[in-house]
Amino acid sequence: MDTPAPKSPRLLSLDALRGFDLFWILGGEGIVHALLALTGWAWVAVMADQMKHVAWDGFQAYDLIFPTFLFLAGVSTPFSLRNHLGADNRREVVVKIIRRGLLLVLLGIIYNNGLQWKGLDQMRFGSVLGRIGLAGMFAQLIYVANAHNPRRLWWWLGGILLGYYGVMMTCAVPGFAPGDLSPKGNFASYVDRLLMPGKLHRTFHDPEGLFSTIPAIGTALLGIFAGLWLQRPTEEISPWKKARRLALAGLLCLAAGGLWDYGFPINKNLWSSSFVLFAGGWSFLLLATFYALIDILGWRSFGFFFAVIGMNSVLIYMAGKFISFAFTANALLGGVAKALPAGQELTLSVGFVAVEWLFLWFLQKHKVFLKV
Repeated sequence: MDTPAPKSPRLLSLDALRGFDLFWILGGEGIVHALLALTGWAWVAVMADQMKHVAWDGFQAYDLIFPTFLFLAGVSTPFSLRNHLGADNRREVVVKIIRRGLLLVLLGIIYNNGLQWKGLDQMRFGSVLGRIGLAGMFAQLIYVANAHNPRRLWWWLGGILLGYYGVMMTCAVPGFAPGDLSPKGNFASYVDRLLMPGKLHRTFHDPEGLFSTIPAIGTALLGIFAGLWLQRPTEEISPWKKARRLALAGLLCLAAGGLWDYGFPINKNLWSSSFVLFAGGWSFLLLATFYALIDILGWRSFGFFFAVIGMNSVLIYMAGKFISFAFTANALLGGVAKALPAGQELTLSVGFVAVEWLFLWFLQKHKVFLKV
């Protein structure tokens, strides 16, 4: 696969980073744990320790997967919409954005519950895809409404993050003091208990709840800022300058999120404003790195491996719920794994990822993509 030029509507680095991000929940985590069991190496132990979510406040590498995916949805927005923002077809664009957002919500419900109605009280409506759909949808609508003056997006970002902070710190849940950010006492979970139908993930709290989707719009807006920067003509701004500015934005977001952590803790479950900035900072840095390595330096093979995953990300995410790739991996490599008892777990873990990748590669070769 040829590397697109930096000014291309589709950046290989964007697909590759999306695939890299998804790789860890598709089997990368299992490879790390299997490698640790086989070797006991200290640096692998450090990686393995990062392959889990924090219980409440705090941040680990695994907490970055979800916000980075949403961030990348924002990055792709200026590229996907730049030829469709004429005054004569703006309504059509808005309808398309809303339809896509609601379709992701529907896919998230199917992912959680399958194609069956369990009764309203047993259905879980909050989902990863649902949050991506809603937060991405509102961020795109904000972008479309302000495409003639993108600087207004900064006011939207500030208003969302500061507004969420103000509500969370001043509104009280019955039986708790204002500003209580505990799992049961925080205002976001209270609103979800009042308004969300069905069951919440933890009965009293849902990490993909309705109210905490509001600050997630900020995550998508950060991605839109990155996309607007990458979209600038290379004749005006060199690729290396783009990469440096992305990295600088990442460092500034990390600093701002780290400082805000003292007043509004970094918390993925609540998608706190400090979490938006801190996770956004790492997403900026990852994008700068992938853009430099793939679209500037031309590391095509590295980019291609992950881009195969990233170009069909929603499909493989959904397929993992309904297709047993582990069964195929065991059928193909079970004998080899038994012959290597010390490396059995690692062999099957690598085989599992390989089967998924080959499945996606086959679909790509035949130009089969799940367009959402």
